[in-house]
Amino acid sequence: MGRDGGEGPDYGERLLEDLLAQAHTATPMDLPALVNRCAEAFGLGEIVIYLTDLQQRRLVALTEGVPVLDIDTSIAGWCYRTVSLRMEDVETGVLCLWLPVVDGSERLGVLGVRTRSVDAVRLRRCRMLTQVVAMAITSKRAYSDSFARKARAERMRLPAEMLRAFLPPRTIGNTHVVSTAVLEPAYEIGGDAFDHSLTQSTLHAAILDAMGHDLASGLTTSVALAGCRNARRAEAGLIDLVETIDQALAQWLPDKFCTGILTQLDLASGVFSWCNCGHPPPLLIRDGQVVAGALERSAQPPMGLPARFSNEPRAVHQTTLQPGDRVLLYTDGVTEARTASGGEFGMERFTDSIILATAAGELAAESLRRLIHSILDNEDNDLRDDATLLLIEWWAPDTKPEPRRG
Repeated sequence: MGRDGGEGPDYGERLLEDLLAQAHTATPMDLPALVNRCAEAFGLGEIVIYLTDLQQRRLVALTEGVPVLDIDTSIAGWCYRTVSLRMEDVETGVLCLWLPVVDGSERLGVLGVRTRSVDAVRLRRCRMLTQVVAMAITSKRAYSDSFARKARAERMRLPAEMLRAFLPPRTIGNTHVVSTAVLEPAYEIGGDAFDHSLTQSTLHAAILDAMGHDLASGLTTSVALAGCRNARRAEAGLIDLVETIDQALAQWLPDKFCTGILTQLDLASGVFSWCNCGHPPPLLIRDGQVVAGALERSAQPPMGLPARFSNEPRAVHQTTLQPGDRVLLYTDGVTEARTASGGEFGMERFTDSIILATAAGELAAESLRRLIHSILDNEDNDLRDDATLLLIEWWAPDTKPEPRRG
């Protein structure tokens, strides 16, 4: 590749076409070299690809020897947190452009681009490069260990390894809805999981918590996840979906059960439907406040039990959300965390943490990242069980404002 000079207006696009073709056959760790060959032809300096770590605390470079960046304190982290372009002076006459690497609604990391000048053409090509990188990472991470190694700060326990193999992307969404989730302790989860999926008209989301904290718990949750997806992909309703999980657990793991909440959200109307199977009730967050008791209903037996001990049909509850409403699903590992004094973290402190984390008007995924970190970083808090959070945000057509960038 030669430098971008008088080769014609389509020259850069041809280079990007070549990059796309090569990216299909390249290994994950070949990406930095491929991107930098294209950058040189564009008259840009070095480009570094950074991925977020598993707990969304650090940005780790794919290029060896490049320092790790802190998400909460660095300019690159600001780019990641807000999904916005950022520019900084790195030395005399040299700028660094920071661009968010995003797959749909999921934040993957950032791209750092060194350049001596910025104009509309260079900026457009940087954005195109970023999109190519996002697609390459997304397409390759399912079958390569390279990205997983970069994202980890320690060795993962086997139950967590098994569960994470079944999980969907951390964040999904479109212009009407976002669903985003986190699991802690990140390397030691045993029985918690989440699932979410989008169709043209509906968001499907679920949170699951199997009895225990070992490999058998992970197996229980994995069977529940498989049952959930099997019924959902057959276009089953919520009751049929839950009954599929009931029957699967009763047949294959008769001594195990799983609590959970399974939900459907109609994207056009905002009608939110859910079935609570022995689980803490969802929380409704409206205008930055938790609406006390808004989604509390009588809980039904955990999944895996009714098929053996009860003939009562499952119940589905419904409410209509307002534009901008958020619904938070959580497992009891959050509220049952132990404090230094020996008590529980509790619902009141959890509610206070939610209000603080969502008050800034940030993206849903960033609000959830702040929430779980505020819980984990509290010196008076000891997380002794799996703690999973799933946050849903809904907007009616033409009502969604621009997220706050500061």
